[in-house]
Amino acid sequence: MPLVELSRLAGTVFLAVTLVVVGDTCGKLLTQAGVAPFVVAWSRFAIGALALLPLARFSWGDLIVLKDWRVLLRAVFITGGICSILTALKTEPIANVFGAFFIGPIISYILAIIFLKERPTPLHSLLLGLGFLGVLLVVKPGFGMSTGTLFAILAGIFYGCYLFMTKLLAGAMRASVLLVSQLIIGTLLLTPIGLNSPLPPNDTVLWLLIVASALGSAGGNYLLVVANRMADASLVAPLVYTQLISATLLGILVFDDWPDPIALAGLSFIALSGLGSLALKRS
Repeated sequence: MPLVELSRLAGTVFLAVTLVVVGDTCGKLLTQAGVAPFVVAWSRFAIGALALLPLARFSWGDLIVLKDWRVLLRAVFITGGICSILTALKTEPIANVFGAFFIGPIISYILAIIFLKERPTPLHSLLLGLGFLGVLLVVKPGFGMSTGTLFAILAGIFYGCYLFMTKLLAGAMRASVLLVSQLIIGTLLLTPIGLNSPLPPNDTVLWLLIVASALGSAGGNYLLVVANRMADASLVAPLVYTQLISATLLGILVFDDWPDPIALAGLSFIALSGLGSLALKRS
């Protein structure tokens, strides 16, 4: 890919992942204010579905995808991932949560080898190993891992399974249909829990944060669909690691959460893994 097009792609992906982090920053503010993570997740799916339905050109005929068990399972994985990451964000710094969350690509990599018989190159495996080392430095297993960190890891596992299911469905359905279908299914799954959970008080700021959280996440995911139209998914995926930059900066600016030296080293390893994968794809 020419450098100009790659720069445009990188800018689109960075804006996309930054919007996702903005949505999660609003989610963290909400959960710290006492709003249940499931309520935040429910509102995110519901508002996101309403916002993206017109853009995705989702028709009644597209509802047939909801009968596909692969589509349903994929939506269950992303629903579990979002509920888990919002629970983690309630107590943990944003950068650390996203660092642990990036165990997802490694899970997807292992599942692809087992079920799709993929045979990645040794260098690709080495780069993913570097990323895994980074995750270990962030989560610090065996050194008093918090409950929030465990939820962040669980979110990453869910996300890895979601990535694998997305790869399984690649080419079979439009990306926009898959995006809207996961929002519809997520809304339906969480509605019973959302309705039975305490809603925010009549506070304008909290409701604005709910809308911002949902629109940030929806906008980010829609731009990722746009990015995948601009280039092959294998080229887009490593660029998603730039999310760590946004997560670290917003964590510092909004919550004054500075990663400790070990976590910062881990985040650096994860970022290097992503950049190395990008260079490998270009070569």
